[in-house]
Amino acid sequence: MQAITAHDGGLRLDEHPDPVAGPGEVLVEVAAAGVNNADLQQVAGNYPPPPGASEVLGLEVSGTVRALGDGVDGFAVGGRVCALLSGGGYATMVAVPAAQVLPVPDGVDLVEAAGLPEAACTVYSNVGMIAGLRPGQTLLVHGGTGGMGSHAVVWAKALGARVIATSGGERKVRASEALGADLVVDHRTEDFVERALDFTDGRGVDVVLDVVGADYLAKHLEVLAPNGHIAVIAAGSGAKGELDFGAMMRKRATISATTLRARPLDEKAAIVAAVREHVWPLVAEGSVRPVVDSVVPLAEAAEAHRRVRDGEVIGKVLLAV
Repeated sequence: MQAITAHDGGLRLDEHPDPVAGPGEVLVEVAAAGVNNADLQQVAGNYPPPPGASEVLGLEVSGTVRALGDGVDGFAVGGRVCALLSGGGYATMVAVPAAQVLPVPDGVDLVEAAGLPEAACTVYSNVGMIAGLRPGQTLLVHGGTGGMGSHAVVWAKALGARVIATSGGERKVRASEALGADLVVDHRTEDFVERALDFTDGRGVDVVLDVVGADYLAKHLEVLAPNGHIAVIAAGSGAKGELDFGAMMRKRATISATTLRARPLDEKAAIVAAVREHVWPLVAEGSVRPVVDSVVPLAEAAEAHRRVRDGEVIGKVLLAV
């Protein structure tokens, strides 16, 4: 098979041995792979694969089932699937634990489906499972047009929540509005705390999906409603910040911080199962859809990384195999 690995700060496309479906695994012929910031961090040497994971880049794919390992049921050869990976997605074939595989619903384009697993599992595990966002509550999403943020906006609206999104610049503000956000704040020119408090009549937001980290910690406590939750999934401004426990206690606030890639198989299996139960029906009915910026050939992965790095994309960049 052909696959892409990180090499000397760049990308290298090589021939690799074909994977085999081991016990409990599904062999997928890849149609497309999603590009995530984690891939760029791995190339830069800042985010190595967890022990035992493939050195091949890529944390999510879509494709067709080509073989089933011993003990696998619920999938059939020829079936359309997408999958969450610890690595190995930038390739023409990949073997995946069956517990991390999801069927692609009828009506969803197979290539575009590659943009769903990482975002759906990250957002639902943090905002749905940990923070417990419910219909009628308010979610604040930073980076409302990014790969994670765009999915969070679409999913939360389908759930019945109100969504406040931050985006940078007129083009992205309009894109966030088109995705369904109830209020979009241009973080380049506006104060999201002031706008969010005004929008909620001073109450604040119930959940913050935080990709910023240290620089926004005090602001998030200020904008949070009583009994609210801050779900940290990235720390773009730095990993260390000062936390006001007094403010947290007065609001009875909670905070969580997670990554997905290095979680044990049983935890990933539980998340994928929850996504299949609670998010996938929304995908099947069309109220949650992949948000795709562009599709680039696998051999042009460096161009796909450039687009993500430049930060002007709306939704996911995908690599078509």
